[in-house]
Amino acid sequence: MISTLNEHIIETSPTEAHTRCAKSSFIPLSLCLTLLKDLETSIEVVAEQIYGEKNKWNLIAITEAVKVCIRLVIFRKTGYKMLLEGGETENGENDSDSFSPQETKRQLGKPTGNEESCITKTLNAQNSGNLADRAITALSSFGKQATMQHPQAIMEPPSKLAERPSLWTFLSEKGVPGGFLVTGEILFIIRPLVYVLLMRKYGTRSWFPWCVSLAVDLIGNSILSVTLMSQHSGKNPQLQFSDSEKDELKRRRMLWALYLMRDPLFTKYTRQRLESTQRLVQPIPILGFVAEKIIEILIGVQTRYTYISGS
Repeated sequence: MISTLNEHIIETSPTEAHTRCAKSSFIPLSLCLTLLKDLETSIEVVAEQIYGEKNKWNLIAITEAVKVCIRLVIFRKTGYKMLLEGGETENGENDSDSFSPQETKRQLGKPTGNEESCITKTLNAQNSGNLADRAITALSSFGKQATMQHPQAIMEPPSKLAERPSLWTFLSEKGVPGGFLVTGEILFIIRPLVYVLLMRKYGTRSWFPWCVSLAVDLIGNSILSVTLMSQHSGKNPQLQFSDSEKDELKRRRMLWALYLMRDPLFTKYTRQRLESTQRLVQPIPILGFVAEKIIEILIGVQTRYTYISGS
């Protein structure tokens, strides 16, 4: 958790714009989600020690419920964009990212006289002094020009400049593809909580939680994949997926491999295959030792829900 906070402090740029944004959000929700994920294994261990193996699911369910609430708020605040890394990474993609270079140039336009003067001063400053002097000169000239051109925009909070659309507005603008995106993301968000609640009721030996969780994953990902394919075919001009969102879909599919580590499939199938593989390579000096340690680690990891939850 200390490392997470340290990375957040280092990656946060101490600019004036960030200072204004920090006033409206004391702690980013993505940071809260990351800290909770760092803490959830300890929560599981403590719950098992205090309440036992069967009753630990109560505290795990509360943890997953908190994560669901945080992710829903992030989903709302980002304007109903796809959650990257489960909400831990900010989805900063906007519609202008999908424009061609020619469209971008047309939107940006040519610099004004004041902007040209600012650029000239910056270039002249780069020819003299060290790196720190050039940076200070550039920032100073840019800040003066920006204040002269848009003094009201500098003082106005960013939240007022770009209002987030409501769910009804988003669905009205994006149409059916927008509805598919919202449905797929909600299924992705609530899936871990549904799985934990079913595990709490039916136990680890039941196939019902495993099958329901897999079905929710398949349905949610299929909905998002259909929306993505409609974009490739040109039938979906309202909703465009960025490259990072496409990579996120691939990451979610890779998480399906964790179903091999979840009971009852692990106990009845995966563990037997691992043990048979260990017996097969055991006579080989180095490979047998390495395989034994890897399988031992996998069996130990499987005993903790938070290691194989994929949430």
